[in-house]
Amino acid sequence: MRKSGPPKGLVSYLVLELLDEQPRYGYEILKEIESLSGGHWEPSYGSVYPILYKFEENGYAERLDVEDEPDRKYFELTDAGREELAAKREEVGTAGTDLFDVILGFYHMFAVLGTDDRFDVENPPEGTGWRFDEAFSAWIVEQVVRHHEHYFSEFERVPDTPAEFADRMGIEGPDD
Repeated sequence: MRKSGPPKGLVSYLVLELLDEQPRYGYEILKEIESLSGGHWEPSYGSVYPILYKFEENGYAERLDVEDEPDRKYFELTDAGREELAAKREEVGTAGTDLFDVILGFYHMFAVLGTDDRFDVENPPEGTGWRFDEAFSAWIVEQVVRHHEHYFSEFERVPDTPAEFADRMGIEGPDD
């Protein structure tokens, strides 16, 4: 179970991948990550800029002077940075459990706020904003299915229980 936020190392991995494509400056990296997340997540300046400076200090990236943009700090990946990227690719490749925990954990919180009588969330009037209810829950699930179909293939329901799926896939079982 994760405490919060993206899996450790994910932001630095994304920064390395984006610098491997082309030299970039911090704000550009923030906006690209926001775009990659479909507009749902943008890391803070307080996470991206320290990563860039640390990469520079470790020799993974170096600053470029861009003549027509003297106020922007562009960074370019070095050979050492490409080696670090290869290591990060392996590290992030094992972060599936952490991503699962984040995704399912946030959905659980949405559902609990809409169904658990211990919480008295005041939803806005119908038609005026997000609500913690069945219709919005169904919409969230529909969006996940649409993303699955966009990136992978037509969605088919998985009949396995969480324990059966974990056993079949050879992974440590999720809580639900």
